[in-house]
Amino acid sequence: MKVIETSLPGAVVIEPQIFGDARGFFYESYNKAKYHEAGITAAFVQSNVSRSAKGVLRGLHYQWPNPQGKLVSVLEGEVFDVAVDVRRSSPTFGQWTGVMLTADNHRHFWIPEGFAHGFCVLSDVATFSYQCTALYDRVADAGVRWNDPDIGIDWPVSQPLLSEKDEKAPRLKDVSTDRLPEYLR
Repeated sequence: MKVIETSLPGAVVIEPQIFGDARGFFYESYNKAKYHEAGITAAFVQSNVSRSAKGVLRGLHYQWPNPQGKLVSVLEGEVFDVAVDVRRSSPTFGQWTGVMLTADNHRHFWIPEGFAHGFCVLSDVATFSYQCTALYDRVADAGVRWNDPDIGIDWPVSQPLLSEKDEKAPRLKDVSTDRLPEYLR
């Protein structure tokens, strides 16, 4: 397993070791001991799968209070996946990092608690998997506008298909500080 640092401390890309031959392939999508060795000690309590069509953009989502860390990967297709640091007082507050996740590259992306998450689908369809460190909490559910100019994400789509919730999400500067995660040094 290879761990690749991103521009946001704590948000990392995981490349599993792939064993393949003419029959197909095998890899460990999660190994607690190896992840702990890499510094990811989270316990996962909820597993989700979503399927989306080309051009769909989901996000930018987070929970506060009751934050969720997410380990995400793509089982089918291709997505551009993004994490945004929304922890108030963080040295990287409002900054983003993005990674291509595909069924072929088998990469996983670790998005720590305190980060907003979103992705857009680049293939005809994508089946997306994510493991979460906290259960979904409707009351804590929050979001930031996908195209917030202060964040400046360079999305590979200009006219995405959005949910009503994502269309109406506020800009980061308009989110009350009590609705943003705390930065713990």
